[in-house]
Amino acid sequence: MEKCVACQGGGVQCASPPQPEGRSAAEKAAWQSIRIELEASAPGGGLNMAHAAVTRHAHGPEKNRTALRWLSDEAGRRECSFAELECRSNRAANVFKHLGLAPGEVVATLCGRVPELYLSALGALKAGAVYCGLFASHGPEPVLHRLVAGRAKVLMTTWRRYQKIRDLRPRLPYLTHILLIDDPQGRAPGLNRFSDLMADASDHFSIPFTDPQSPALLHFTSGTTGMPKGVCHVHEAALQHLSTSRAVLDLSAPDVFWCTADPGWVTGVVYGFLAPLMAGVTTIIDQEEFDVRRWLQILSEQRVSVWYTSPSAIRRLMTLPFRPCQAYDLKSLRRVFSVGEPLHAAAVHWGQEALGVPIRDTWWQTETGAIMIANHAGETLQAGAMGRPVDGIRAQVLRPASAGGATGACTPGEVGELALAAGWPSMFRCLPGDAEAYQRRFAGKWYLSGDLVWRDVEGRFWFMGRADDMIKTAGHLVSPFEVESVLLEYPGVYEAGVKGVPDELLGQRVKAYVCLQPGIRADKRLSDRIMAFARQRLGSALAPREIVFTTGMPKNQAGKIVRRQLLDGAR
Repeated sequence: MEKCVACQGGGVQCASPPQPEGRSAAEKAAWQSIRIELEASAPGGGLNMAHAAVTRHAHGPEKNRTALRWLSDEAGRRECSFAELECRSNRAANVFKHLGLAPGEVVATLCGRVPELYLSALGALKAGAVYCGLFASHGPEPVLHRLVAGRAKVLMTTWRRYQKIRDLRPRLPYLTHILLIDDPQGRAPGLNRFSDLMADASDHFSIPFTDPQSPALLHFTSGTTGMPKGVCHVHEAALQHLSTSRAVLDLSAPDVFWCTADPGWVTGVVYGFLAPLMAGVTTIIDQEEFDVRRWLQILSEQRVSVWYTSPSAIRRLMTLPFRPCQAYDLKSLRRVFSVGEPLHAAAVHWGQEALGVPIRDTWWQTETGAIMIANHAGETLQAGAMGRPVDGIRAQVLRPASAGGATGACTPGEVGELALAAGWPSMFRCLPGDAEAYQRRFAGKWYLSGDLVWRDVEGRFWFMGRADDMIKTAGHLVSPFEVESVLLEYPGVYEAGVKGVPDELLGQRVKAYVCLQPGIRADKRLSDRIMAFARQRLGSALAPREIVFTTGMPKNQAGKIVRRQLLDGAR
């Protein structure tokens, strides 16, 4: 097995995570059949993500099915079958082999949702490299931080985005090759044009034996609670990717699937293309920026049957003065899922009425590598719930004071930290360069998520908030998410953020920031009515004591509200 090059300084092997004792036969069976399916045709009985996603389909009955469909205002609609994707990703793998890329070394991309990104990712995985997608809108310092932390050897980017780091090259000793998607200046010194290298490469490539524990993906967290962390996953994660694409997202041919997440984030890689390709379905890739009406047009014209999006996008849709299912033909849409931040009950109810399909929340983290808890497609939906653990995952609610053992388990209804029994296939294997931080994420055999939840008697989990977001007021512990959920139920409120502010008497005071739908007047009378509504639903101890109307919420580049940056800006 290979060691992730990004981990060399940290001394953490990407193949030795904590393992729980006594994992049940049912938990093991959840992945065993998929392991057999994927390893049956893999070289030497190994397991390679790109083989699972492309090669096995390209040499089977689905070879002529459209694998990826790119949509672009400039380039129009482009399609690539599994057979074509196999040849083109083989060329990319040969490019990396020609560049001397060694197993475990990192290939990073800094570009939009263009074909070259996906070819690079699949080619890197075939060649035994580690793929790392960077968010294209990051500035120079965030890009530098990630390239240094990942010890990237190859960077695929555009000429314009290369300018972000051109003067920083002396601080990137590991970065050996820059591959340009475009080169308006002609051949630049020290740079390679990807199209030239692809033209010279063979479209035949034999994937070598890939140990399932070999490193495959390097993701960076969104940095909502400190500096972004690099998180490494291995090829074995494909078991969880395929399992959840079927059991949770309900994907199967001939579905048309669309995940709106940017490939600079873990969701945009795992469920943006890897998992749906493994499931053998057609995947939509939209190269343009977010636009509400454009997205509805795509859902209609491309006959999307399964849609995976975010609460922030859903909130934008909720501001429309019409029901999307009445203005657009959404009859093909049979499943809608959400990820990225908790989905409020109000959005769930809106989805059923306005889209004609309930929106089902899913929970997972960069560290978990795949969906862990979900409102499964085949079960009754409970609005506001995170859902139940997926097959093979053992989840528990632990009291922080005694999280190291089973005696710390909370009873139903009691709030504690969400913990997962370690050892699932897509579990992160290291935090590059920080072995101690990796170990701190575990208590015995439990992975500690940092999220506070409670579990009902039927086994559903309910999100309360991040442990470091909780508000302590007058001896009460208040969940910002719980308060926000109630505020969103008030007519005309489409977005809400809550935080604690210092108070001499209370310790902290609950303060709410509210965005109103267009055409609604913000004044003190409305503020008083909203606070009265919240007191009636939450009680005076938990309800906000102050409301600020604002035109927008501070968000990170993953679209999540950053509560600590909420500032007074009444309109």
